[in-house]
Amino acid sequence: MLQNTGKLAGCTLFITGASRGIGKAIALKAARDGANVVIAAKTADPHPKLPGTIYTAAAEIEAAGGKALPCIVDVRDEKQISDAVEQAVEKFGGIDILVNNASAINLTGTVETPVKKVDLMLGINLRGTYLTSKLCIPHLLKSKNPHILNLSPPLNLNPIWFKNHTAYTIAKYGMSMCVLGMAQEFKGSIAVNALWPRTAIQTAAMEMLVGTEVGKQCRKVEIMADAAYTILNKPTSFTGQFVIDEDVLKKEGIKDFDVYAVEPGHPLLPDFFLDEQPEELVKKMEEYGATPVFKSGKSSADSAAAGPIADTFNILKGILNPDLVKTTQGVYKFELSGEHAGVWYIDLKNDAGCAGSGEPPVKADVVMTMDSADFTKMFAGKLKPTMAFMSGKLKIKGDMGLAIKMEKMMAMMKSKL
Repeated sequence: MLQNTGKLAGCTLFITGASRGIGKAIALKAARDGANVVIAAKTADPHPKLPGTIYTAAAEIEAAGGKALPCIVDVRDEKQISDAVEQAVEKFGGIDILVNNASAINLTGTVETPVKKVDLMLGINLRGTYLTSKLCIPHLLKSKNPHILNLSPPLNLNPIWFKNHTAYTIAKYGMSMCVLGMAQEFKGSIAVNALWPRTAIQTAAMEMLVGTEVGKQCRKVEIMADAAYTILNKPTSFTGQFVIDEDVLKKEGIKDFDVYAVEPGHPLLPDFFLDEQPEELVKKMEEYGATPVFKSGKSSADSAAAGPIADTFNILKGILNPDLVKTTQGVYKFELSGEHAGVWYIDLKNDAGCAGSGEPPVKADVVMTMDSADFTKMFAGKLKPTMAFMSGKLKIKGDMGLAIKMEKMMAMMKSKL
């Protein structure tokens, strides 16, 4: 891992969403230099599903050797941001670095995404980044080596990254467009850059989104903290860059990336928006058993793996039991296309459970849409549900928490197929 140099000692960082995850990791990295950190986040009281508050983060920052200022900030609220900026300047004398980390994600299609979710993503990702930058810039201009760092991806207009979650992509790219514009606007005065991970990063929010099983396919938040630390120590001439964590650390001489892996040696899940080497991305995704959505047609492996759906459901019926129903409490509907197209269901909510073809006996809590060959592979353990979902091969409507519970049944199926 990258060693601290002490160069951020006495610097004041204003970090949005720093109560947990990547934001907190960047804060702790800077704190080890003796930096001042403004924790601008919403969580003042413990969240029922996500660990950490602005106060617990402040305690960790102080313990690491820094100084902390916890501020309750919803980045959609101009007054809350303005108040936090004023408090930061009053307490620490100025602001040297702004990290726009706060973000919202909802990976659903246009029709399925509620307007409330669209407004949330645009409000936090795009408007929040722009507004926080606007209010911090007057103070950054007074700093000796000011930086704005947005946690956002390179601008990539490949339609694959819009097709399955247009609203999220627009909101996330809005953060990147702030980099593009502000880097030019403040060239020579403030460095403005973006940072994005090469692979998925293990955070509590990530696990809540796609389940705990994704963890071993991820890297730890420390890789993003080390990459951010490298960027923030560069001169203001380093600006307008869309930096990938792994790339910048390789340039710093880091060779052992296993130290960042949750499970060293395990294949890693590629992150969104990166296809500068499409062949490499396709290869990595296929290692997970998925056929990327931008690769049309079926491979010979797909054809070989595609058995009759009825056989799969016959095995499913054999593993249904009251305990599984009790712990799941969900009704699933599968809308399958391809060679064995049709509608199927699994009822894990009523009685001892049941499964079969056609519409479920009661309204489905979760509707999953995918190719029939991929369905068979998924239940046989040859296609990871997380990869299928993230690559667009599996579309989910309804309760995401119940969708994640299906992995338990898939694990039981694996030994029988």
